[in-house]
Amino acid sequence: MTINVWRVFRRHLNVLKKTWLNNLMFNFIEPFLYLLAMGFGLGNLVQEVDGISYLQFIGLGMIASSAMWAATFEATYGSFVRLHYQKTYHAMLATPATVADIVLGDLLFAALKSLIFGTVILFVVTAIGLVHSVWALLIFPFMLIHGFFFATVALTFTSWCKHIDYFNYYITLFSTPLFLFSGIFFPLNTLPAWAQWLAWLNPLFHSVEVVRSLGLGRLEPFLLVHVIILIALSILLAWLPIRMMEKRLIQ
Repeated sequence: MTINVWRVFRRHLNVLKKTWLNNLMFNFIEPFLYLLAMGFGLGNLVQEVDGISYLQFIGLGMIASSAMWAATFEATYGSFVRLHYQKTYHAMLATPATVADIVLGDLLFAALKSLIFGTVILFVVTAIGLVHSVWALLIFPFMLIHGFFFATVALTFTSWCKHIDYFNYYITLFSTPLFLFSGIFFPLNTLPAWAQWLAWLNPLFHSVEVVRSLGLGRLEPFLLVHVIILIALSILLAWLPIRMMEKRLIQ
């Protein structure tokens, strides 16, 4: 990883320092509304889920989803604006920075935003007494892995996307199904057996399992499998947005 990657990352960080309030409010309000409506509203109708209150069940899951949405929006709309409208990537290529430097800088920044906004929700659920273990501290480094993966997938789509409206397809047909069927709102063991196996193809499912287990202090060796899957997928896919962005920027 070259010094230019960190320069790209620092450039994005400088912009965030000026826009952090707008970014924070958007990424905080939506999951907070889900927590209020589903946790406190529907939660009054549900006794317990997997031995814990429904509010606790959904609250810990919302940490993972908030982190996913932060990385996704940054690597889709944020990156597309820099690529297509502001021509920021083109300006960076006039410096010693390469396409790989730009892409990796974007991915690291999206992972940071995943950490920041996941942390906000983690603080909220901790404040209302939903976190019961000091092992929840491991959620912080895990969110960087989690965010890097979702940023990699999103930036791959962005490098292909020709019009900003196409992100509606990505959000509606890809991100939203992952969100709904990841085990945030209901335990996946209530689904048919074939659907439970299919859930293993959902990367958000792995993140929810890790975050919820750490928040509850339920440490099992099998949690490492979820972490390893996300790390392996990130490594295997990291070259793809670089290659596709090279084709788009260097013609």
